[in-house]
Amino acid sequence: MMWMCVGLLMIGSAAAQVPFLGGCPKVEVLANFDPQKYLGKWYEAERYFAFFEFGGKCVTATYNVNANGTISVANRQISILSGVATSIEGYAAQKTQEKAKLSVAFPSLPVQFDAPYWILDTDYTTYSVVWSCSDFGIFSTRNAWILTREQHPPVATLEKAYQALDKNKITRAFFIRTDQKNCPEDVETNQVS
Repeated sequence: MMWMCVGLLMIGSAAAQVPFLGGCPKVEVLANFDPQKYLGKWYEAERYFAFFEFGGKCVTATYNVNANGTISVANRQISILSGVATSIEGYAAQKTQEKAKLSVAFPSLPVQFDAPYWILDTDYTTYSVVWSCSDFGIFSTRNAWILTREQHPPVATLEKAYQALDKNKITRAFFIRTDQKNCPEDVETNQVS
């Protein structure tokens, strides 16, 4: 079962995003991004389809600072099929001069690669809009997430996130609402490794 999860994660990481004809669009990331304010726990409110999150509910991401200056990433979810909680840990690092353009890696995966993790907008206390796009010449794969500090955010919080998406001309048609109902606060997880 564990190898199946790892295999799904590998396939999902390579093909998890929504495919589009053409290259990655130009988007505007948050100016003056402050990684310290971004740290802590975020709840996934909505996302583009991602194979590695298939059947996941109660999805969270927690960020902390590592001793080497990178940001630790701990993603957790519960399978709606089995009820089993899983997690995967990695790190995010700044790869360009723009602080809001991070790159995320998960060392426990058998195939190593960095995935774009760009913060398009956040107020640090209620919402964050995250964008990822990989350009393959004639096509690109795209993913987007709306993260919130509250497990059940008010509509006003989501409206702020939608404004950031609209400003960057990112379609909302592919968003799926993440199930955050009946989630235990702290769950014991099986780490993917």
